[in-house]
Amino acid sequence: MSSPGAVAFSIFGIDIMWYGILIGAAFLLAIWICYCRAPRHGIRKESIMDFALWLIPMAIIGARVYYVIFSWDMYRGDPLSVFNIRGGGLAIHGGIIAGLLTAVFFCKRRNISFLEMADLIFPAVALGQAIGRWGNFFNSEAHGTPTDLPWAILVDGQYVHPTFLYESVWCFLLFWILLWVDRHRRFTGQVVLLYGMLYSLERFGVEHLRTDSLMIGPFRQAQLLSAAVFLCCLGAYIYLNKKQLDKGAEEE
Repeated sequence: MSSPGAVAFSIFGIDIMWYGILIGAAFLLAIWICYCRAPRHGIRKESIMDFALWLIPMAIIGARVYYVIFSWDMYRGDPLSVFNIRGGGLAIHGGIIAGLLTAVFFCKRRNISFLEMADLIFPAVALGQAIGRWGNFFNSEAHGTPTDLPWAILVDGQYVHPTFLYESVWCFLLFWILLWVDRHRRFTGQVVLLYGMLYSLERFGVEHLRTDSLMIGPFRQAQLLSAAVFLCCLGAYIYLNKKQLDKGAEEE
């Protein structure tokens, strides 16, 4: 299997890229899911639409800035190419960081619990990642090392690990896991913290297979960040879970 090409179709001589279509679809579906589930978290549906107007541009900017920072050698000779995101070059970690900062700002202004908002949106974030990762397939990017496995994809005449597929499947499963946890959560923040741990585990492992990792010296930055996020989320999970258990014991 190989990519049919990055261009989905053309309108008046303008190429419409699969990358943009998939990311756009991922955003719209994620927003719709959050909109429908907002009352469960005590959040007004209208607040989700207002938040989306802030989130979408900030997440894209964050994802692009993060990618450019760790790939500056690619843009040093042509700084204007920084603004050309049609061909790819968005880092999910940058998008999540920008999205979290936007959520903190928005929740503070609207007097909404940040952890409640995070528990609401992160199942949809996982589903959005599952969809958006297919943009990497059409761009023939974010693939892994050579392999002879039956599900390998053909890139530049060589069969390689479809690391985009591994992450897409994991994130799709993570979406359903987080929805189940949300229905049975023991404390506010449980969903977002589980996302942080489970996504970081997958990303740390899959990143080892990738051939285009963003680097910090000799280290893969995604693995360093994933390890740090996992440990922070694990510590916060243990603390909040214990706090809830102590609260329950006091009430008894």
